[in-house]
Amino acid sequence: MPAIKKMPQRKCVGCGVSKNKPDLIRVVRSPNNEISIDLKGKKSGRGAYICKNEDCLKKAVKGKKFDKNFDMKVPEDILENLLQQLRESDNPVSADTTGKNKQNLTVL
Repeated sequence: MPAIKKMPQRKCVGCGVSKNKPDLIRVVRSPNNEISIDLKGKKSGRGAYICKNEDCLKKAVKGKKFDKNFDMKVPEDILENLLQQLRESDNPVSADTTGKNKQNLTVL
């Protein structure tokens, strides 16, 4: 009988729910104090995980969870890029070429 491999669990900084690691997006602070989005989960440094939905991101930004986790202010462009990543993961196929369904990135 083959051994059952356990799926690593991580906690979302927005909602606080533990989920499987592949179901979350990792934001990482490198040893050089540069903050970036780590989609593969392989970059070295301090990581924080967020669910793949906008509500969790809004909760994390409102509660300054990323800033507290990294002990530094997370740049707005990283947060906007993360929001864009979340929206793209929700809508992987976008057939709208008219621009009518354009979403504003400044909701944070």
